[in-house]
Parts: sequence; C-alpha cells; structure tokens
Amino acid sequence: MTAVEVLGQTTAAGPVRVASPAPREVWRRLAREDPATLVTQTPAWLDAICAAAPYEDASRLYSFAGGRRLLVPLVRGRGLPGRLLAEESWPSRWGIGGPLAPAGTPDAEEALVVWRDLARRPALRTGLRLGPEADPVWASTAPPDFAAETLTTYVLDLSGGFDTVWERRFHGRARRDVRRGERSSVEVEVDRQGRLVPEFYGLYEKSMLRWAEQQHEPRALARLRRSRTFPRRYLEAVADRFGTSCAVYLARVGGEPAAGAVVVSYGRHAKYWRGAMDRGLAHPVRANFLLQRLAIEDACAEGRTAYVMGDSRPGSSLAHFKEGFGAEGLPSLRHRRERLPLTEADRLLRTAAKRLLRFRDA
Repeated sequence: MTAVEVLGQTTAAGPVRVASPAPREVWRRLAREDPATLVTQTPAWLDAICAAAPYEDASRLYSFAGGRRLLVPLVRGRGLPGRLLAEESWPSRWGIGGPLAPAGTPDAEEALVVWRDLARRPALRTGLRLGPEADPVWASTAPPDFAAETLTTYVLDLSGGFDTVWERRFHGRARRDVRRGERSSVEVEVDRQGRLVPEFYGLYEKSMLRWAEQQHEPRALARLRRSRTFPRRYLEAVADRFGTSCAVYLARVGGEPAAGAVVVSYGRHAKYWRGAMDRGLAHPVRANFLLQRLAIEDACAEGRTAYVMGDSRPGSSLAHFKEGFGAEGLPSLRHRRERLPLTEADRLLRTAAKRLLRFRDA
C-alpha cells in the first residue's frame, strides 16, 4: 500500500510530496521517458530482487510543485532487523540502480531534495548506485556524508549497427577468436523462455570451482559464498519476470554444455548479466567469443544502442575480454551514507579471512 507524505523541506516552487512504494504505473512511465533507463532500474528488476532475496519494495516517488517527478528505486530488508539495516538502490550484487527522471530533470535544487530525504532515512546504511549515463547533477550535489566510490562499468556503443560494431569496434584479436569459434564444432542455442536456466547454472557451478582453485579458496567455502551471492533462484526470478527480454545463450561442444551467457534487455540497453563456462571445452574453440558476437548482433537487430557488460577492475583479464569487443570503461559512482561503519567492518573481516586462507583475488 502506497503512503504519501509532505516533506519538511520545500523548493522555491512549493512543497514536495513523496509516495512510497512508488506507484508502478508512474514508475513504468518514467522509465520510458528517461532515455538512460537500464534494465536494472525497472520495476520488474525490483520484483526479481524481492522474489529471490529477503527484500521488500521501498521505492520513493518525489512529486514537485508544477508536476515534475523523480523516482528512486530502493529495497530494504524484510522484517524489523532488515528494515533498520539498509535501504539501497541496489544491494551490490544486483547492479546499478539510481534515480529515474524525464529529460531535462532534475535541477540542483530537486536533486538536493532527494539526497536530503535519503539522508534522514532510519536505516544504518543508505546506498545509491549511479550508472555511467547518470546526470552529473547527482554527483555534484551529493552531500559529503555520502561517501563516494568510483567503479568502472564497461559499455559497448552499438550505434551504426552490427556491421559497424564488427568492423570498427571489435579488436582484431576478438574477430580472430570469433572466426575460430565459427569454424569449430560449436552448437549454439538461444532460449527466451527460461528452459536453459538449469544447464546454464550447472556451468556456473563448474566456473565456481575453477575460480576457487585460482583464488586458493576451499571448495566448500566457494560453494557457500557463490550460492549466497548468485543462487539459482536469482536467475529463475529474472528469467520469469523478463520473459523474452531475458535470453540465455548456451554453446555445446560434442553435445556437452561448454559456455553460457545471460543477456537481459530494456529500452535502448542490453545487459550482459552473467557468464559461465567449462574452460576445458570452451576455451579451445573460443565458445565465449562466439556467444558474445551473437548476443551483440541480436542486440543490434533489436534496435539497442548500448551493450552494458558490467563492472570490472581496469587491467584485469575480464576487463581485457570486454575491451576486445570495443567496450569502453566508464566511471560510475556508488554513494553510501552509514550511521555505523558497516562497509569498513565488512572489508576488514573479508581481508582477515583472505589472509587466513591465502586467498588470491582473480
């Protein structure tokens, strides 16, 4: 049930009203009006979060005098402890959230209203993750008590269509690896009904064990950690809510699953969400490169103008892989306000555990 309140702060034009949770019909309209909207800023993405994890809708719709509106997607934990712990857009494993606004909004005064309202929320941690296309006004007006962390999000420009992307943006090494995959005995299937989710997740579990070996991590701990950060129900929830806009690409070698990719799309953007492989089968035939080529070509055919490949550390092997397709690393900001140093405490605990295990970050 949506509750409406009038904020104590006002703008020069008059009072500001906030509705929470945000009415879905308004959210969908604002998502259509904001050209920078990512799939992860849609109400369907929030629904998937809440279906797969112990969160509830805490989104906030700001209505300004004169009719202008801004919307901040938010979730908080279910139940009393969860509600008091954090309100975030989004929790880190769920990608980029951040405000939605029609073209030409917000101005600095409106952005400040949002920041100040979020600052007075009762949660111990309030977080806002901005995408690389977010209006600069959000970063420029962020209060100093919202600590900023800069991440790098890799985005491939699809303007000009696939022929242009292939010829001008793919690096030569990526084109060679794609051609090698095309010449190999790789069979590719694309599913938009969730049928291939079990096979993809089986590959993901194999990838999990490979990552554990690379990082000197005990297998049991790797299974526990990965099953918490990306359990199968997360993938099922997204596939169920996005339907044909969630594509699972699966490459087989000799009839065995070798590599997989999950791409979720909305508006101008396609998002490469997850990838997995059986390295022994996939690497010799460059199955991952072939899947990316097909997913990018499909995104171009659907009229998408950007292929978002997610966050990576510059200089890492994953960043190198993404750059091979012409993706550019763009800065994107995560802002957090904490009443207690929760993030720092978590970092210290993780660092201590890694030292104990002689953990090596891949």
